[in-house]
Amino acid sequence: KAKHVRIYLPPDANCLLSTIDHCLTSTDKINLVIASKQPMPQWLTLEEAIVHCRAGASIWKWASTDDGDEPDVVMSGAGVYPMAEVMAAVTLLREDVPELRTRIVNVTDLLILEADTLHPHGLTAQAFDALFTSERPVLFNFHGYPSAVKQLLFDRPGLRRFQVGGYIEEGTTTTPFDLMVRNKVSRYHLVMQAVSAAAPNNPAVAAKLTAILGSYTAKLAAHQAYIKEHGEDMPEITDWQWK
Repeated sequence: KAKHVRIYLPPDANCLLSTIDHCLTSTDKINLVIASKQPMPQWLTLEEAIVHCRAGASIWKWASTDDGDEPDVVMSGAGVYPMAEVMAAVTLLREDVPELRTRIVNVTDLLILEADTLHPHGLTAQAFDALFTSERPVLFNFHGYPSAVKQLLFDRPGLRRFQVGGYIEEGTTTTPFDLMVRNKVSRYHLVMQAVSAAAPNNPAVAAKLTAILGSYTAKLAAHQAYIKEHGEDMPEITDWQWK
């Protein structure tokens, strides 16, 4: 039952520390924590991580480009690697489409997506809209099956504005980034999705749509050619750091 189940996807090491601390001190709960066996990124200080984890989700204003106003598109992630791809996509969008206004949201407590009438951690309609707006398109990059997120969002109004990406049973022993590419949750896919979603409401973005789609389709082709020749990801992937 909902009162006993919790699902956490901490995006970085400090959030994982905060999450595990909470889980080890909670009672009468089944806590599922999805993290990484590899070194994790560090987006938040420990103090920021504690606040973020208590809320279950928050807007990362320092990564957003909407200046706290209504964005053209909301880009959200749940999970270490899907969120890292969101952050990488943001840096690419800043360079290639500075006219695009993005809001970055991380969800670390997955069950906040359900309505507050269905789960104790579920957000009220007002709190949900404060994160995701009431009408703007939302790209949600998820660690697991997209259908799981769609089920949680089912009772939220305006469900069609959510474009959920996740594991679609694609992947083999190639490279870490290729797993993202094959499941269409890579930074390149997110850039194309963000520009396509924002174009109807932002003429400056619409003017660049064709060029951006062409450019990033070419990047995906270059990625495939590179890993076939070298057996590892391109330097622009392996050497990427947040700016």
